[in-house]
Amino acid sequence: MAVLSTNALTLADWAKRLDPDGRVPVVAELLSQSNEILDDAVFQEGNTPTGHRVVIRTGLPQVYWRSVNQGVPSSKSATAQVDEACGMLEAYCRVDKDLAELNGNTAQFRLSEDVAFLEAMNQTQAGTMFYGNPATDPRQYLGLASRYGTISGAGNAQNIIDAGGVSTNNTSIWLVVWGDNTVFCTFPKGAKAGLTHEDMGVLTVYDGSNNPYQAYQTHYQWKNGLVVKDWRYVVRICNINTANLVANTAAADLIALMSRSLDRIPNFGMGRAAFYMNRTVYSILRLQALQKSNYALSIEKGLNQFGTPQSWLNFEGVPLRRVDQLLNTEARVV
Repeated sequence: MAVLSTNALTLADWAKRLDPDGRVPVVAELLSQSNEILDDAVFQEGNTPTGHRVVIRTGLPQVYWRSVNQGVPSSKSATAQVDEACGMLEAYCRVDKDLAELNGNTAQFRLSEDVAFLEAMNQTQAGTMFYGNPATDPRQYLGLASRYGTISGAGNAQNIIDAGGVSTNNTSIWLVVWGDNTVFCTFPKGAKAGLTHEDMGVLTVYDGSNNPYQAYQTHYQWKNGLVVKDWRYVVRICNINTANLVANTAAADLIALMSRSLDRIPNFGMGRAAFYMNRTVYSILRLQALQKSNYALSIEKGLNQFGTPQSWLNFEGVPLRRVDQLLNTEARVV
């Protein structure tokens, strides 16, 4: 018996997408997520073919008190070069030509599949921005959790706030200030920014037995990297025990922790700040805020960076963003 490929759309898949009138219905995207970090991130073209090289100041020059008729030694600052690599996230969608052209709804049917691919690309990209780790997968770029993954002895330890969770059901809240000189996403020099989507038309492709057939093919690609030019503009509130939050037993005081995190940022005028948290934390935060004061959180309305009207919760003027890719299963950061 022939086994159908699980990566190919079948007639059964087609039938499930037809409404009673034979049209392609709007699919309820039950697997879609909210990953608002992708709306906030600042993008900057890299200065190398594979990413971006930044120069970071690692030491200040010596300065001296001088007496009359006495000179002072010359001095200089110290700098270091850091290369931030980009990763290539890609996917191909192939739909049998005859399948796509059933009932004359070719464009509509292909669009319904495009939406799923775009969502998958967005989810993977958002997850990598936090948890990407070239040490475990060299094809990925370095995410925030790997950069802010150690408290003891780390140079950026002052920007990692321990919420006290000791198990492996922890999560984190992130405060990020996006800007050209703080934190930004990058793409290779000469490449396109963001997610690209190319309709390659009808091509000859091959099944699992290397037999040819005609199919519509779409190519998706997103070359992206993350640059933390100044580590002081990211704060991680880690070790938030989610079980305790939900049970409201020995729960972390999210309002107090977020207040402390704001004081770690040297200058909010350097970019656009936002808090990132998953739905569990977002929900409990609102409950904790109501217990403290009706004014701990406020609703702000305005335009996002794309000019679209939007309203959002904010804390001390900093927007709160939901990111479903932030896990509730983080190990304790020590």
